[in-house]
Amino acid sequence: MRPDTPAENVDHTAEAARLERTAGLYPEDTEALLLRAAAHLELAGDRPAATTLYDRLLSSLDGLESPALVRALKASNLWEYGHEAEARAIIDGIRAAAPRDPAPWVIVAEALEAHDELGAAEETFTEAARLLLTDGTEPPYSTHPLLFGRHRVRRMLGLAHDSWDTLADTLHSSSVSLDELHDPKRVWSLGSDNPAELEAEISRLRAELGAYREALSRPFPVAVLHWPASELTELTSAYPDLSAEYPSHGEHLSTIESSLRELSSSGTPNLGIVTGTVPSYEAFAASEGASPGDVTLLPQYATTLAARGRAVVWPPQRGAACWCGSGGIYEGCHGLGA
Repeated sequence: MRPDTPAENVDHTAEAARLERTAGLYPEDTEALLLRAAAHLELAGDRPAATTLYDRLLSSLDGLESPALVRALKASNLWEYGHEAEARAIIDGIRAAAPRDPAPWVIVAEALEAHDELGAAEETFTEAARLLLTDGTEPPYSTHPLLFGRHRVRRMLGLAHDSWDTLADTLHSSSVSLDELHDPKRVWSLGSDNPAELEAEISRLRAELGAYREALSRPFPVAVLHWPASELTELTSAYPDLSAEYPSHGEHLSTIESSLRELSSSGTPNLGIVTGTVPSYEAFAASEGASPGDVTLLPQYATTLAARGRAVVWPPQRGAACWCGSGGIYEGCHGLGA
């Protein structure tokens, strides 16, 4: 969500302006584009302008997909330029609302951690873990930062490992363990005159950077394309060549779920679903100079939607609505028997 490119290498103000202009061209992607623009403004040091963008998004709550995420980013930004009381009030509101998305929890917990509120950060991470990790299944990729952040804060507090800390260790793929990466003594190692200690710390930092780069290399999910029933009817009527790809809407939905389960069982992390519309697909085909009836265009369209922030994480959190739009709970709908 937040670009990490150093300010000296990118004109973040210009990039934010470009993203705002793009949002005007693609109103359906306004939320994702303005969040990226706000992140660039934060990196440029213009935090009041970033807050203005967050407020712009929050002024139209009905159209927001992730209002809790926008509020969390706003709170984190406000605290960085002296609006601590307002930031705390927003954080308290997010915790009370208990969103089912792990991202807002991670952002507010890290904001507390960054301002030495380690106890409150640990409580926030733990609240989120209790809410989102209750069924004993493999934690979704989106919850990994939650577990890693909780592990880090608890290590700083000197707390003994619990089952979630052990789970975080298991999920961590780097050659250097989380215990080493999150060791408070590392801070002292950086000021050491002992070459051996410095060399060991450099090795740990390289491992940590490698893990961070690996996470950044997957900025959006591997996404499967979903068509609502009305859109699929319109699509196959306008482009009969696609009927072989989509024999029926029911089969289309079953194929989505089975494809995602196969990807998950093969070890592919960070999975998601993007929902298509016929006008959007036709515009994409035109931009590619291709016919909408070309079946090979469909995965490219899905990837483009995911890159524009349109993906919904799969599987849904326990108790959340099914991705198919039926209105039922996922476990009783397409998640049955998962």
